[in-house]
Amino acid sequence: MRAVSALGGIVVRVTPEPEPARRYTADRLRALPSLIGSAPPLDMAALPRDPVTLFETWLSEAIELGVAEPLAATLATLDVDGLPDARTLILKGVDDRGWAFAGPRSSRKAAQLAAHPAAALNFWWQPLVRAVRVRGHVVEADPHESAADFARRSSAARDGLDPGDWTLWRIVPARVEFWQGETDRRHSRIVYGAAADRWTRAITGKAADDAREGAQE
Repeated sequence: MRAVSALGGIVVRVTPEPEPARRYTADRLRALPSLIGSAPPLDMAALPRDPVTLFETWLSEAIELGVAEPLAATLATLDVDGLPDARTLILKGVDDRGWAFAGPRSSRKAAQLAAHPAAALNFWWQPLVRAVRVRGHVVEADPHESAADFARRSSAARDGLDPGDWTLWRIVPARVEFWQGETDRRHSRIVYGAAADRWTRAITGKAADDAREGAQE
């Protein structure tokens, strides 16, 4: 915030010094290391044509290398006023139809999806310095699929929930970005975009340099 004072008809805007506690917090944040971890090598010659295949590969590597809760992701939606909202949930499945997640139809996210049937899903696998971002329209799955997903939950997870309220949704991806952090900050990005009956693919950062070098060999 700025304090405003008038001196002889001249408006002077004074920016006060930050409070010591807040300045201390900012200093602590700047001192923290980032991009901690080690990413597996990217085989640019073996990149698949579709994002689902690459996601399955990255997810398998995350599981095999011991990433904690690799199925956890942040789902972002819009409320009725157009304000963003986000929460962490569990991926229920992925295939050519999209990325699946679930929850009660009576939940806030369900109301938001009814008003704005679009969402973004973000996975962050810190030890591998990798992230995956999925964005697109959201469709509700068949009721039988929702019922089957509810049945697969443990008895403790089903306790207190109405089976008829449980709903499975899918993000039908319009864009999927695979991000891998690099120590030199030339972060690798592999971006798939939906175009009619095929996928486009754009590569930037270190991954693009590696692809060019491989093509010249």
